[in-house]
Amino acid sequence: MAVGCAGCKDGKAFEVPFSMAFQPIVDLDRRRVFAQEALVRGSGGEGAGSVLSRVNDENRYAFDQQCRVKAIELAAKLSPGATDELLSINFMPNAVYEPRACIRLTLATAERLGFPLDRIVFEFTENERVDTSHLLRILETYRTIGFKTAIDDFGAGHSGLNLLARFQPDIVKLDMELIRDIDTQPAKRIVVKHTLAMLADFGITPICEGIETEGELQVLRDLGVTLVQGYLLARPSFEQFTQPVLLAA
Repeated sequence: MAVGCAGCKDGKAFEVPFSMAFQPIVDLDRRRVFAQEALVRGSGGEGAGSVLSRVNDENRYAFDQQCRVKAIELAAKLSPGATDELLSINFMPNAVYEPRACIRLTLATAERLGFPLDRIVFEFTENERVDTSHLLRILETYRTIGFKTAIDDFGAGHSGLNLLARFQPDIVKLDMELIRDIDTQPAKRIVVKHTLAMLADFGITPICEGIETEGELQVLRDLGVTLVQGYLLARPSFEQFTQPVLLAA
């Protein structure tokens, strides 16, 4: 553990240059941007794979640290004025040895730039296999500090309902495969309908991602969904915030 913490404390061990694109999450009812999700890109805007393919067990800790710093620095530059838009940052639970030790650089960056902690959402994907007890320690620590937490790709990963029964994050993002063609596949509509009801019982905010067609969007609107993300509304924009196409309800 000592070696890992030494390697990730300043984020300098990952030497591949990279930057971020941002994709908005849209509040349809309020017709505004709810959050901007930071997505890793190559330094010239190349796809995420050009960077993620260089991440390994030796440098994932530093990479995770650099992602947090880069996302906050860019977001602070792109939205220098007062705003309540959230910044969603993906993190790797397996890159966190001890939650409070590994969050120091993030806290220092936010303080240096005057970026409010309650505007930061840390989201993790269910697709990464991780020790549930370790993950819970991270999420509980982040909540105590003042960050918001989110599960990404819900319904496609390893932990699913078992994790949700033990910890209720602020946000759950439904996996895009549940959304794809929901307007022509009644079974998906049933799954999403009951998932939304469960999240409502927990007091968790749902986000439906991966929306590509007006038909998909209309079904979600009929189901009461207000927060959405996808190419229909806006594609990721390299090193900039873009205003989404706000479709009529």
